Amino acid sequence: SGSFRMVSEEEQALRAKLEHLTVKDHGPVFGPCAKLPDHTVQKAKDELNETEEKRVATLKELRGIMKEKAEGGDDLNKAVQDTFGEKPDGLLVRFIRARKYDVNRAFELMKGYVRFRRDYPELFENLTPEAVRSTIEAGYPGILPSRDKYGRVVLLFNIENWDYEEITFDEETQINGFCIIENFKGFTMQQASGIKPTELKKMVDMLQAVHFIHQPWYFTTTYNVVKPLMKGKLLERVFVHGDELDNYYKEFDADILPSEFDGKGSKYDGKATAAKLFD
Repeated sequence: SGSFRMVSEEEQALRAKLEHLTVKDHGPVFGPCAKLPDHTVQKAKDELNETEEKRVATLKELRGIMKEKAEGGDDLNKAVQDTFGEKPDGLLVRFIRARKYDVNRAFELMKGYVRFRRDYPELFENLTPEAVRSTIEAGYPGILPSRDKYGRVVLLFNIENWDYEEITFDEETQINGFCIIENFKGFTMQQASGIKPTELKKMVDMLQAVHFIHQPWYFTTTYNVVKPLMKGKLLERVFVHGDELDNYYKEFDADILPSEFDGKGSKYDGKATAAKLFD
């Protein structure tokens, strides 16, 4: 019982640390992380039900399901096996974590991924490293080199450049997730009319947090249409700051923010970010 108490005390200490994290408590955004911080491992255990033993067992179960479903003869299930059967465990874990270790839901997510790539090949034809790099260089999106205090990767969008790209992140980000700061400076009425409430809801659904700053009244009107469609958990992820930024600075250290996002840093440099990702 003594060893159990020691483990319990260690977990309590890590959970206490999770309540008082700073930007310095996390690994790098770019490049490999030699070792996951202990508090992040604890977070994975608490929020994703992840332990080393469970990860090994769940990967084995998922590979078994993939093989069994493929042998059933369904073309999509075969395609999942063909796509992922020989892939390393690290790739499969991304799907498992995304569905909090529910193996069947992880398999359905993999099916959805394969189905989407099959049904919309034109979206991926031009997705070369060069094309992705040019997009990152242009700042669509911007990626802060420091994580926020929760360990999340922070994506920056100047809303006048309304566009989204899919980026795959490392293990620490799979656990902590990522959030977006949407800056509405330069946003026009015409762009507001192009935002569909369902798209706005979908964006919030896939993120840990969305922070809106300097939004005009007509965006707030659009958001108020969306709010009734959103569950309580989703609403907790949305922060509408406007021009009052006191709470914004409680969430994001001004030192890590670029100047155009009301931070103390220099102007965001997409080419420097692309160099860190690709060079």
